[in-house]
Amino acid sequence: MITTLVLWSHALAALSFGALALAQVRRPSGQWPHAAFVIALAATSLWALAVAGIDTRDVATRIVISARDIAWLGFMLALVRRDRAGNYALGAVYFVVMALAGTAALLAIAGRMGLDAEALRAVETARTVFRMMSAVSGLVLIHHLYQAAPPSRGGIRLVVLALAAMWGVDLFVSAGVYFAMPWIPVSILVRGVVMTGVAALLVVGVHRSGDWTLALSRPITARALSAVALIVYAGLTALATSIAASYAGSYVRVAQTAIVFGATAAALTLLSTPWLRAWTKVKVAKHLFRHRYDYRAEWQRFTDTLGKPAVGADSLHARVVKSVADLTDSPGGLLLVHDGASLGPGATWNWFCAATGPQDETLARFLAGDARIVELDRVRAGTAPPADIASVPAWLHDCPDAWAIVPLMHGGTLAGAIVLARPPVDRALDWEDFDLLRVAGRQAASYLAEDRAHAALADAARFDEFNRRFAFILHDIKNLVSQLTLVARNAERHADNPEFRIDMVATLKDSSDRMNALLARLSQHGPVRGEPLQPVEVAAIVERVATSRRGQHPIAARAAPILALGHAARLEQVLGHLVQNAIEASGADDPVLISVEPVGDRIAIDVIDHGVGMAPGFVRDQLFRPFVSSKPTGFGIGAFEAQQLVHAMGGALEVVSREGEGTRFRVLLPAIASLEAAA
Repeated sequence: MITTLVLWSHALAALSFGALALAQVRRPSGQWPHAAFVIALAATSLWALAVAGIDTRDVATRIVISARDIAWLGFMLALVRRDRAGNYALGAVYFVVMALAGTAALLAIAGRMGLDAEALRAVETARTVFRMMSAVSGLVLIHHLYQAAPPSRGGIRLVVLALAAMWGVDLFVSAGVYFAMPWIPVSILVRGVVMTGVAALLVVGVHRSGDWTLALSRPITARALSAVALIVYAGLTALATSIAASYAGSYVRVAQTAIVFGATAAALTLLSTPWLRAWTKVKVAKHLFRHRYDYRAEWQRFTDTLGKPAVGADSLHARVVKSVADLTDSPGGLLLVHDGASLGPGATWNWFCAATGPQDETLARFLAGDARIVELDRVRAGTAPPADIASVPAWLHDCPDAWAIVPLMHGGTLAGAIVLARPPVDRALDWEDFDLLRVAGRQAASYLAEDRAHAALADAARFDEFNRRFAFILHDIKNLVSQLTLVARNAERHADNPEFRIDMVATLKDSSDRMNALLARLSQHGPVRGEPLQPVEVAAIVERVATSRRGQHPIAARAAPILALGHAARLEQVLGHLVQNAIEASGADDPVLISVEPVGDRIAIDVIDHGVGMAPGFVRDQLFRPFVSSKPTGFGIGAFEAQQLVHAMGGALEVVSREGEGTRFRVLLPAIASLEAAA
């Protein structure tokens, strides 16, 4: 009975691997990992068929199992080299392990060269040891490949799990042979069952990408149906092989192999009928599978990749490429940037082809108008729609790694496109891939649009800062012009007065200094950075401001030596604005008073005039708004800039005004008790 089960289990494994190899041959890609994968599948199918049809102890079977191991090692090496994670030292390790498998095959051949019993026993022992060494080495390399594969590459990890199971059960069988355990036939049977499961894992790995697990993606009904179908198939096959054992005579093994092979081939042929296959896919997707992807996990990983810079993908553009590429298990990608008319190469992530080529407007117009994902394999094969074929530029057509083009649409506008690299285990995109990539493309486009909007806002902020600074400076220039005009007018009447000439020289010198300061401020290319507050001699600043304005208007200053925390230049600028406004609001003979006094823990600097005053509504709603002024020739900047500067020094600006009576502006700054305390 065990022999029969060994037969049909290995025959089923052979059919599974053979069917998968044929399916991959029908989907050529011209890539070395894909070719190595097909060769490994074919070698495994041939080995399982040899076990079922001949025997595990036959020299041909032993040679084929070594060839199978070498083929899978070649596939793993191709994956490592394709991901650019390997080096020459690692390649040498793979070739050493291949040599171990090849040595086991040579020892199997040597065992059939007429050796005596003792020599034959030694050769068999050595061959078993080499088989165990080969299996252990394969498991070590599988562990390395598992660590090299990113967490998002679920398809590769399923392949890794399948190969680990294959070499694990090989190690189990070889250990039983080496230690002459009585359960060797049972272990061979277990190997056949495990290899059938390995084939199933590989099927899932080929058609699966992203962070997906078989158990969690299928509902309980699907698993129950699969279990029932497997039990029915195993029961019918076992019944047929038992009947053959009773009537086939000396041809029993051939008859049993034919039954298992024929029954499985018939079932696969029936299921592969185009109409039945299409109908089955629709029904399975509708009734048995909730979704092909675990959308919650995929979307969390997608947004994490976009929002959290990682090693190798620090820029937003590179993270956009990586986030979309991970969805389809693609090892890399290229961002095509839309400049308004055409698409040109932009950021890359693990991109292997040269990201160069003329910027062609055809692809940009096509993607902007159709917003359809382009499968480049179909374009190369000539089976894609004519519009797709005509839109793909030659440099992308000639790049074998280019697999699909995903448009990035934002609000009906093309923001760019992503060219995905071919996955290590090649496959064709299906309808759910298209849906997910389309949604992901729109989300990625929104990130790119937001990034561009932030850049535009930053530019606008820089222009706003420049315009704000220029408006302040223009207001200061206007004050200087008014001051110089008044000096020039008074010079006609008081040019012979020595005191006037002294005041005039002082006024001109002050105006010159202020103009130089204005030019320095205008030459700055960014906002003024915050400076630490420092002790300021308020009385000296008040006296300096009053002196500079006395040539224009009568000004009285009343200030005792006192210190406040602030910035001398900014405080002088604030008082200059307030005094100038007071002068313009006052009559020719109405003096302006500047007084300083402590108020609690702050210093109050009052600028008082007895001019026309302001309405309460104007003070409340418009006084501190830029470009609003009660004077016909005013810019509406002085009070606004004064308030901004006072706030920057940690102070406050208060105003009390009555129409027809005058106005008092009060600047409040943090106080320092005295010069000695400051020292």
